[in-house]
Amino acid sequence: MGSKQRVVVGLSGGVDSAVSAYLLKQQGHEVVGIFMKNWEDDDDGEHCTSRQDWLDAASVADVLGIDIEHVNFAAEYKDRVFAEFLREYQAGRTPNPDILCNAEIKFKAFLDHAMRLGAGKIATGHYARVRERAGRFELLKGLDPLKDQSYFLHRLNQAQLAKTMFPVGELPKTEVRRIAAEIGLPNAKKKDSTGICFIGERPFREFLNRYIASAPGPIKDERGRVIGEHVGLSFYTLGQRQGLGIGGVKAKGAQKGGSEHEPWFVARKDIANNTLWAVQGHDHPWLLAPRLRAHDASWVAGQPPGAGPLGAKTRYRQADAPCAFEPRGADGFVLRFDQPQWAVTPGQSAVLYDGEVCLGGGVIVTEAASGEDAFSPSAALAAQAL
Repeated sequence: MGSKQRVVVGLSGGVDSAVSAYLLKQQGHEVVGIFMKNWEDDDDGEHCTSRQDWLDAASVADVLGIDIEHVNFAAEYKDRVFAEFLREYQAGRTPNPDILCNAEIKFKAFLDHAMRLGAGKIATGHYARVRERAGRFELLKGLDPLKDQSYFLHRLNQAQLAKTMFPVGELPKTEVRRIAAEIGLPNAKKKDSTGICFIGERPFREFLNRYIASAPGPIKDERGRVIGEHVGLSFYTLGQRQGLGIGGVKAKGAQKGGSEHEPWFVARKDIANNTLWAVQGHDHPWLLAPRLRAHDASWVAGQPPGAGPLGAKTRYRQADAPCAFEPRGADGFVLRFDQPQWAVTPGQSAVLYDGEVCLGGGVIVTEAASGEDAFSPSAALAAQAL
């Protein structure tokens, strides 16, 4: 951990950040807590829990004997994270706001604020690690494979990592809970937060409906038959099974057998024709992608790795999938997988790993490389007719 210094900890009200603050104080650092309020609209306590989270964070600070400050980043969050979130959904893609929040708020706005308070470092309760080698900083996976959060942190750069500590990254979650209970933290048994604060536990479609106009259109199967109606392409994501309203429709003659009892999944979104394409069966070919193309790449080292074999995640909590990495242009790349990946989704992030080292990643544009037989429902139907 280096010499003793002032460390500003992002106290979220959860147990991970609370134990992080405790560990740092035990190591002799001067610890200051900051609670970040990132959402104000309809913060009524029913769906967004920031009021209770603040009370929990303040209680933790009291038990640990550290100062805590309540800082409002709601304006920055709305401009840098939420606006982009809406733009992506309106374009028919499925963004990951947690990744943007880390890059723009927790490790930018919060980091800047902490530096103004005279911090030597900042710390959060993320399950990840930082390692310095020859003056360069590496982002490593958290040691608990069930909690590793490096996927959400892959856009962090050298300057950010140089100022960051992840005290619980070396620990399993069970040990974090044990420490919290042992020292009498009031949130020792608090459930982990799920999802994004501004949506909370409310139905996602209900929330999105406030900001994005719905444009109903047809749902078609692989044979081009209309089998239902969608409420607006923005409200669906690839691989989605629930909420299609076509459970009783048969699709005899579908590829791979297509039993009438198999569930339906969203396979593609045709923005130009406002059409949702659905297929039956989890392992339908239209749900499997042998490659992907990504853009807006960000690399922890400041530059992309060389072409060659790496591991990749196309969604959180996915095992690293072996692939061949090919840089494309200034900020893009192509991945070719050893085994096709399921429901590769434009707008989500493809994150690259070399063993335990997170190298960075980019935003998925398509499931196929540019100019290489990208999926086309019309082309697939024409081929069937031959």
